[in-house]
Amino acid sequence: MLIIRPIRASDYDALYGIAVESGHGFTSLPVNEELLRSKIARAEASFTKHVDKPFDEGYLMVLEDMKTGEVVGTCGIEAAVGMEDAFYHYRLGTEVYHSQQISVRNEVETLTLCHDYTGAAELCTLFLKDGYRKGNNGRMLSRSRFLFLAQHQHRFGETVIAEMRGVSDDHGESPFYEWLQHHFLGIDFVEADYLSGLGKKAFMAEMMPRNPVYVCMLPKKAQKVIGEVHKNTKPALRLLQAEGFKFRNYVDIFDGGPTVECSIGDIRSVKKSRLLTVSIGKMPHADHHFIISNTLLADYRASAAKLLVSDEHDNVVLSTEIAAGLMVSEGEQIRVLAM
Repeated sequence: MLIIRPIRASDYDALYGIAVESGHGFTSLPVNEELLRSKIARAEASFTKHVDKPFDEGYLMVLEDMKTGEVVGTCGIEAAVGMEDAFYHYRLGTEVYHSQQISVRNEVETLTLCHDYTGAAELCTLFLKDGYRKGNNGRMLSRSRFLFLAQHQHRFGETVIAEMRGVSDDHGESPFYEWLQHHFLGIDFVEADYLSGLGKKAFMAEMMPRNPVYVCMLPKKAQKVIGEVHKNTKPALRLLQAEGFKFRNYVDIFDGGPTVECSIGDIRSVKKSRLLTVSIGKMPHADHHFIISNTLLADYRASAAKLLVSDEHDNVVLSTEIAAGLMVSEGEQIRVLAM
């Protein structure tokens, strides 16, 4: 049985291993002991904190194989980005140049540095170890966050975003970043991405172009990857698009990858999830897979199982093992979502 739960201090070694395995472009988990321990402590505090409105909380969770005790994946949600550290994007826009005198009209795409997503919630830190990338494991790990959002909406910004990894090669080099390195930053992509992950972002404000950048003046290979995702990220993007997330012309400042967004109440899985009352006993035969979670915060648990769920009834039967894994008792509620 695989269980998603809040991260805890004893998970440090596993988290460090995931940070190493995730490689270049996974900004939210740099290979840095101090930062990773800080992330764990921040998550532990967030899961127990009383919240009237979202601020700088971060909810980092792990996927644990209950049979082996091994942590095999992570997923996270930031409550409201940019509240303490600046949260930068490029906004892709259009400037129009028109002269009636010479009968010429041109539309030119621009990139403008902005903080427009300040206060938005963010889906982040999604990673699953190779040996577990099968069946519905990845889908469960990613979509389980929507059950948490549905149950605890007041803890998150109204808009939910996800930054999609942009195009880079096997060495972590980004075609989009090359021009930025050459003309402005002077450090390579891997180092800039690492510093960003550490929260050391002062260099961005100091060195990034302050005026709009004309896209047509960038190298062709940089232009081609603006708003494009890394080949390994395409399945994650398709999943989010099916949930209602859309690209609104915001891209990452380093690799040009797209950021997608959706209002929290419009996310398909948030709307489709249901609360059911638990009975514990022999589970009836069922053909349909569901993502399931309890309604708790500090003791949040989520998993997946085949359930017999009826539109006419608000109860569901769980086995003793599944109920124990979810930390629910007879008569308590769980939230369910069809896989």
